[in-house]
Amino acid sequence: MYVTLECDIVKLIEESAQRESVDDIFSEVIDKTRQEAKMTDESVLDIFLNNFNKIARPRGKSLISYFDIGDMREASEDKIIERLKNNSENAIDQAQEVIRQRIDKYGISEPTIQKQGSRRIMLELPGVNNEVEMRQLLQTTARLEFNLVKNNKEIVKTFAKIDKLLSDKAKRAKGLLPDSISAASSTMTQDSSNLANKDSAKSTKDIATKDKKKSKKDNKSEIKDTAKTASADSVKPAADTSDPYAGLSDQEKSKRYYEDHPFTTLFQSYYVTDDGRGGRSQPIAYSLPLEQYPEGEYNFIIPEQTLKKFNNIMARPEIKALIPFDLKIAREAKPDPRVEKQSKQKIYNFYALKREPEITGEYVTEARATFDPNSNQPMVLMGMNSEGADKWGRITGANLKKRIAIVLDDQVYSAPTVQSKILGGSSQITGMANVEEARLLEIVLKAGALKAPVQIIEERVVGPSLGEDSINSGLLASGIALLMVVFFMLIYYVKGGLVANISVILNVILILAILSAFGGTLTLPGISGIILTIGMAVDANVLIFERIREELYKGRSLKSAIDEGFKHALSAILDSNITTFITGLILYFFGTGPIQGFALTLMIGIIATLFTQIVVSRAMIEISLIRGATSYNFGQPKTLNI
Repeated sequence: MYVTLECDIVKLIEESAQRESVDDIFSEVIDKTRQEAKMTDESVLDIFLNNFNKIARPRGKSLISYFDIGDMREASEDKIIERLKNNSENAIDQAQEVIRQRIDKYGISEPTIQKQGSRRIMLELPGVNNEVEMRQLLQTTARLEFNLVKNNKEIVKTFAKIDKLLSDKAKRAKGLLPDSISAASSTMTQDSSNLANKDSAKSTKDIATKDKKKSKKDNKSEIKDTAKTASADSVKPAADTSDPYAGLSDQEKSKRYYEDHPFTTLFQSYYVTDDGRGGRSQPIAYSLPLEQYPEGEYNFIIPEQTLKKFNNIMARPEIKALIPFDLKIAREAKPDPRVEKQSKQKIYNFYALKREPEITGEYVTEARATFDPNSNQPMVLMGMNSEGADKWGRITGANLKKRIAIVLDDQVYSAPTVQSKILGGSSQITGMANVEEARLLEIVLKAGALKAPVQIIEERVVGPSLGEDSINSGLLASGIALLMVVFFMLIYYVKGGLVANISVILNVILILAILSAFGGTLTLPGISGIILTIGMAVDANVLIFERIREELYKGRSLKSAIDEGFKHALSAILDSNITTFITGLILYFFGTGPIQGFALTLMIGIIATLFTQIVVSRAMIEISLIRGATSYNFGQPKTLNI
């Protein structure tokens, strides 16, 4: 698989600006920079600064207007430019290393990863079997955040304001509304009605530790999701004296409601009430006056067929301006499986989240895919370092009975409620659809997060035919080398040579088995490492057999000669193999791609050699002696030269 990746440096610059200072002028500079960056390989930062000087400065703006300057005593545009330059350069270097860790954790798949220009990375990936998974692994930024959920009255009032804005705009345009809003909302209303009066509370242990008082285990507590339900009656206005649709027929009411609420009819909203069982949701209608919405917790669900329209509306500048600057909207990564099973359609929960995370994934030290022992569902166990554990303890302690969303790449994997203070930094992430997804998340969390998103701008999948001749030539060379070694050992050392040959074949099998277990790819450098290992393997037996022949020549018994031969040859064998192993380590740590593959194959071969040529060879000889062998042919007898 041949892939060219491009770091989104424009996005990095955009996110470096202070959120509250971003205005239409800055957005215009960013848009212009993005357009020009697609047409040239020039440094993105240079393009940005050039556009900033042309667009923003004539309007009285400076870089200090948008970027955090830190210490006021050192405030200068040169400092800001220097920081942006360092961030841009570090982003491409960090992306290169993170991608290497993700796709070649053990250094045996032998990819070629090279920088091209100021923002591109070229990859050649041999042995790719799943292009979709590899593509996902390459582009995932892995921005893990823990954000407070703010599904409160404020965001409900914001949704009502969006309705008002869109409705007024549509009326000014003589009622021209998108054709699919009514149909999509009607579908959702009908499916939701089928779920009426059914409590589908979903309590998932997403982050769990247990308190000493509750489970007799240290530094553990538990977080459970608040009830999330899809139970609903049809969306309809409240039946009170303030009903704006009083006196209208049901058909006219429905029509007027959709006209007045073009945004909130894309999804459904529920008010969470305490029923003594952890909460229960009641549907709400947006026909109420703003002051009549109750304080408390809300839930929001949206069907898949209206997601695109919802996202398009949320992307409009005038809509963004209505969203409180400290909040952002994010949906769940996966649809609710229980609701999907009942309604036969994909329904997502979405949340209003505090924009600034309480804690980020930089404190994550370990991640491991496993299964929840209670539900037998895949999950990822995540551990934090001591600093992260202390922060996590303070955060959970300060937000008891509040929901904290686990957000990865702006998608919510879970939004559990903090039941008690979590100590120790040990957490669980659930919500994965299968084991493969959990394993992918494990790899991403271990490898780290990308400072800037990457995009695939070129991709080619090449079949094995182009390299088939080279691979066949390499395999032929390996076969010839093995046959020549086997033939020589049999002719010169006879029965001893047979033992050596069995050990060599076992050695090669062990190397291939280890490479397979760790996901290695057999390329030409790897084949050359195996060929070198074959030569080094028989070298150990040559040293042992020659020493045995010398001891036999001196008149020792067969058993004594074998003992002395293995004993005195061991130091020479260890010396040669250890020095070669050290050379392999140097090649592995300072080399890349094929060089790393060769070095690792060589080191695996050396370890296998020490095992097979010393342990296995001697074991086979000792077994023959135990069975009563009185002689053992180690080749032609030595003669004394006079």
